[in-house]
Amino acid sequence: MLSISDFSAMCSLPPQTLRYYHSEGLLVPADVDERTGYRSYTFEQVERAMLITVLRSTGMSVTLVRRALDQPEVTLSLLRQHATEVRRERQAQDEAIRDAHEFLASPPEPVVRHVGEMTVASKLVSGPPPEHDRTDWDAIDAATTATVQDLTKTVKSCGALVTGAPWRALASGTPEQKSRILAGEDPDWLVKVPVTGEEHALAALPADIEVEMFEARDELSIFMPGRSSMAKHSTALSRLLAHPLDAAYLDTSRMRHLLHDDGVETTIAICRLPEPSAEA
Repeated sequence: MLSISDFSAMCSLPPQTLRYYHSEGLLVPADVDERTGYRSYTFEQVERAMLITVLRSTGMSVTLVRRALDQPEVTLSLLRQHATEVRRERQAQDEAIRDAHEFLASPPEPVVRHVGEMTVASKLVSGPPPEHDRTDWDAIDAATTATVQDLTKTVKSCGALVTGAPWRALASGTPEQKSRILAGEDPDWLVKVPVTGEEHALAALPADIEVEMFEARDELSIFMPGRSSMAKHSTALSRLLAHPLDAAYLDTSRMRHLLHDDGVETTIAICRLPEPSAEA
């Protein structure tokens, strides 16, 4: 029998870690003195301790390690699943680091710009499902991206061209859609893409795609890098609404989110106030 101190030195595992593994049923001592609580191990348990160390060093949880040891036939499958999750987490961390760097190096600021008249193709976003969390921007982004891809493919198949960045906007064309927005319920979204093409090409688009004219206007715009979130959306709105304008105001009913590869640009139409009359 090996004392806990000898076993600890042999396996390079601190005694407190061995006690934790015991409490979790991961590495149970060969013997525990009922009177003193003194733990003893056998030399054969060194291999199990080594396997635990190997698996734990990958970042696997105690629960997964226990399953891997109790079911050796699924160990490799569990390790592959864990490796996939680790890569996903690393990618998310890398994106978050780039996101944070952009924010700190060049804080987003509102800018005024003029947008010219253009023809756009518009389609209602397919999903996310009605039961989704209305603040789940990952679900909104995924549904928007799928609709953009489908809309772009359809436009090209009819012989028209996409000529600019797509955007999404709240659908408010029907009383029901307006009512949901006013009630704070899950809104419908529309995807719009600038297009150009012969009249017959645009007329050949399916009935669920509407071709309309986007009127020229001045906008106040702010770009938020990285993935969408409710916090970023709220920050964008806060900065836009707080930005001073000369003899003008923002029409929040005409807001859109331009979708870029590296982030989302939120814009709101600027409405100019009429100049005071000479008589006034």
